[in-house]
Amino acid sequence: MDESPVPPGPVSEVEYVRIGPRQDGQRLDNFLLTHCKGVARSHLYRVLRRGEVRVNRGRVRPGYRLRAGDSVRIPPRLNAVSPRPADLAPERQKRDLAAAVLFEDAHLLAIDKPAGLAVHGGSGLRFGLIEAMRQLRPDIELELVHRLDRETSGCLLLAKRRSALRELHQLLRDREIEKRYLALLTGVLPRREQIVDAPLRKNQLRGGERLVCVDAVCGKPARTLFRRLRTWEGLTLAEVRLVTGKTHQIRVHAAHLGMPLAGDEKYGHSRINQALRARGLRRLFLHAATLSLHPGYRQTPLRIEAPLPADLERFLPQLG
Repeated sequence: MDESPVPPGPVSEVEYVRIGPRQDGQRLDNFLLTHCKGVARSHLYRVLRRGEVRVNRGRVRPGYRLRAGDSVRIPPRLNAVSPRPADLAPERQKRDLAAAVLFEDAHLLAIDKPAGLAVHGGSGLRFGLIEAMRQLRPDIELELVHRLDRETSGCLLLAKRRSALRELHQLLRDREIEKRYLALLTGVLPRREQIVDAPLRKNQLRGGERLVCVDAVCGKPARTLFRRLRTWEGLTLAEVRLVTGKTHQIRVHAAHLGMPLAGDEKYGHSRINQALRARGLRRLFLHAATLSLHPGYRQTPLRIEAPLPADLERFLPQLG
């Protein structure tokens, strides 16, 4: 277990916060990350695991949905943390993100997340996309609607209002946000369309590394639809639709088919990845290409598209 010291800060008292209408429905961990400026995610979750944060005098999970009127006990170990200048995102990174906005209105913002950038800081990362966007837009209360793996590029939704966050989360729970990806499989799909129904279970390894495996007994239901777009010798470019949204779902389901994603260092074939790297593939070939949804505040459905990144676009012709 990580027992790194708490960053030095001023002596503080236990704080009790009464949740208001604006925070109603927000996850406890997200509320604390916003309220306790500068706290590292690893430190926050360590304090939560120890039960030092209480809601209505009781222990709750980090994902607990706050309700208006709840009383949250925040211990000194969180309030004593001060923001560090080193946690500010580089100006170039913020400029790139500002140019990567795909869609924006008064309720939500969609951004084309670059590969290699985590959606949030923590686990040794001093900042992620959400921290950089909050620095870009300090006047807006931005929250992540969903997540993408660090190695994955493409469409990512941020909510600009608490009411929008609640509605978008409900759409996700009701499976009314359609997510489609482009992925390169290291194998040839035998049929034009392939459905994978395989329950998934998360494992937390020593050092914080997270792995996901297929587990028919203890896993949670997960369903992925693969559709063949084009094939080369030993490779398939596929459109992938998520029916459920579990951690690493596409990557693990592709590996379950015996065709892990090209460039996947965690679930893939090192020999194949090395050969593809020699041909120009320097990353995981997985891109969140489209999001389709119909929020209640809009009269018409919304479809957001992120073009295939230039590095992946350049790589495909190398396959012949």
